Amino acid sequence: MKPAELKSITKLTIDVSDLSATDHLGRLLAETLPDGSVVALIGTLGSGKTRLVQSVAHYWGIEEGIVSSPTFVLLHEYDGNRPIYHFDTYRLTNEDEFRQLSPDDYFEGNGVTFIEWADKYPAVLPDERLEIQIEITGNFSRRFQITVFGNSNIFSKTIQHLTRELSVFRSTNQFEFEEIQEIQSEYR
Repeated sequence: MKPAELKSITKLTIDVSDLSATDHLGRLLAETLPDGSVVALIGTLGSGKTRLVQSVAHYWGIEEGIVSSPTFVLLHEYDGNRPIYHFDTYRLTNEDEFRQLSPDDYFEGNGVTFIEWADKYPAVLPDERLEIQIEITGNFSRRFQITVFGNSNIFSKTIQHLTRELSVFRSTNQFEFEEIQEIQSEYR
C-alpha cells in the first residue's frame, strides 16, 4: 500500500429545481469534459444518475430514448460525437466482478466513462476522476455535489465553465450553487 498523499480536492455544490435544469447541467458537463474522463455517479434509486448521462449523451448527438440504465447488462457503449461508456455496479457483488468488466480499458480510452453506484467499489476507480453525488431534495429538484479527485488541472476547465455558466442562471431560480471549495485531503 502506498503512503497517503495530501491532495487538493475541488468541490462544487449545485442545486437544481427541475428536470430541465438537470438537463442543462448535463449539457454544461458535455461541453467541457475532457476525453478519458471518468465520472463516478453516486445517489439513491431514482436520484437522476441515468438522467444526467442521458443529458450528456443527447448533447453529444445520441438520440433521446437510446440511453438507459445499464443495471441488468452492467455496461452500455454509445457512439455519438464522442464515445460514452456507461457502467452500473448496482448488481455486482464484489470488486472482482467489476474488474472482470475491464473498466481500466475504458478509463484509458478516448471516450468518457460514467459509473453508476461508483461508491460500491472505490478501489477500482482511478485516482483522477470527477465524482457527482446526487441527492433528492424534492419531486424533481436535486442537489449535485461535484468533487474533483486527483489532479484538479484535468477538470479545471469543466469546473470553471460550470461556475461561470451557472452564475448566469442564478437569477432564474433553476440553479443555486455554492462557491468552489478547495480542500486538503488525505487519500490513497
